[in-house]
Amino acid sequence: MHGPVLVSWLLAALAVASSAFGLHRLRAGRGDCDPAGQGSDAAEALMGLGMAGMVLRPGIVWGWLFALLALALLLGALAPGAPRAHRLHHGVGALAMTYMGLAPAGHHGSMGPPAVTGALLVYFGGYALWTGSRLLSVPDGPSGPVGVGRIAVGPAAVSRACRTAMGVGMFAMLLTM
Repeated sequence: MHGPVLVSWLLAALAVASSAFGLHRLRAGRGDCDPAGQGSDAAEALMGLGMAGMVLRPGIVWGWLFALLALALLLGALAPGAPRAHRLHHGVGALAMTYMGLAPAGHHGSMGPPAVTGALLVYFGGYALWTGSRLLSVPDGPSGPVGVGRIAVGPAAVSRACRTAMGVGMFAMLLTM
């Protein structure tokens, strides 16, 4: 990623932390409380590690690896009984990482078609806002109302926070194109 070195390292640390949480959930077998969620945790862990690697050492090798991951995730989303929306999101994420890894290098970093970059920016910006709003507007629970809602605590909330962070990270990486 092109930009301030501190921002690159912070984005890589955030991606690794999200990946570690996905691996923890996968190992614990919680996977969003269903077996299909374990595949989601594995995909999130792979995407986090790949994003960290891509931020710190951008290159074409990552692009080809993400192309294979995108193909696997998109085929998995088409499987009968699969939670399609979440797998499609992971497929779009892997395609975006493929796009960033394989875009021809220009004078100021990677330069891809502006329409593709713009569409991906809109998607990941919207995704980050949507997941962030879901994180902060949890319905009131038995503890009583606190303002509009209360901030959730627990594995599900951390999972949502990781998804929000990864969406913001993808948005930041796309801004550098």
